[in-house]
Amino acid sequence: MTWLITGGAGYIGAHVAHAMHGAGERVVVLDDLSSGVPSRLPEQVPLVTGSTTDPRLVRRVLAEHRVTGVVHLAARKQVGESVTEPLRYYAENLGGLNTLLAAMTEAGVRRLAFSSSAAVYGNPPPEEIPDGVITERTPCLPMSPYGETKLAGEWLVRAAGRAHGLDTVCLRYFNVAGAAEPSLSDTGVFNIIPMVFDRLTRGEAPRIFGDDYPTPDGTCIRDYIHVADLAEAHLAAAHRLAAADAVPEDGRDLTVNIGRGEGVSVRELITLIGEVTGDGRAPLVDPRRPGDAPRAVASAALAEAELGWTARRGVREMVQSAWQGWQLHRDSTGTAPSAEEGGQGAQR
Repeated sequence: MTWLITGGAGYIGAHVAHAMHGAGERVVVLDDLSSGVPSRLPEQVPLVTGSTTDPRLVRRVLAEHRVTGVVHLAARKQVGESVTEPLRYYAENLGGLNTLLAAMTEAGVRRLAFSSSAAVYGNPPPEEIPDGVITERTPCLPMSPYGETKLAGEWLVRAAGRAHGLDTVCLRYFNVAGAAEPSLSDTGVFNIIPMVFDRLTRGEAPRIFGDDYPTPDGTCIRDYIHVADLAEAHLAAAHRLAAADAVPEDGRDLTVNIGRGEGVSVRELITLIGEVTGDGRAPLVDPRRPGDAPRAVASAALAEAELGWTARRGVREMVQSAWQGWQLHRDSTGTAPSAEEGGQGAQR
């Protein structure tokens, strides 16, 4: 098979490209390079520069590279930005997916792995997750246009699958961190680990939003997944799709959580970051932010049962590898990555 990875030069996409190429899969990448970096890709993997919203380009890539399966990661993904630019998010995230699916059905490409997000769940009410564990049957109540586009994207993928005979897997990522190697690290400052790195680098104390939650140390608990484990989950999904003819008809539309199934509190994570960086200054505690759930941890049982996949890397490895990447970027540019809006424990 030949796999098209859209968004394959991005932080997660490049890890997926390396994992699939390293496993012997034929891979081609389509990326508009709005946030992707060509040097992240293996030298042998061809890169086509452009957007999934361009139907002629998508059709040409599928035909010229004889693509037989697609891993679709290309999307805008910042929750805060989606609130201020919802039209852009719907146009690019859903418009690009619609264009891709139309080209796939026209070309006879019948296998698709779709990059979704735990943002589809929003913050489920306590009665829906009394133990704080989110399963694939937990009601989806997205709280941002970004989360809405991911949920609507899943609906579109399933509808196209039913109508046109596509075999599909939707992967709902929880909080992604770390790097397989420093050169592949995420240089943005959108999530808690790089946000803490940024404050420490600037000589400032980390911040905790609320320490009065009903958790052991009063801070929110979240599920973190190493990006290398996430890449391996995509490889497992690709293998399942490649063998789709051997899967029962009612199993050809799969949606799974991708997480470790273990929670880490914000205070525990900041303490660990202090140990790894050698800067263990005490965090500042600010008031709670509206909408933050006390605990949100993935049930990863279905991914193990259906894909044969489980996460293998722990939180310390995530922090250590992310710190190595942060230092590499700072050393190569002379400055730390610029800080932008993000969220502690935000579900991506």
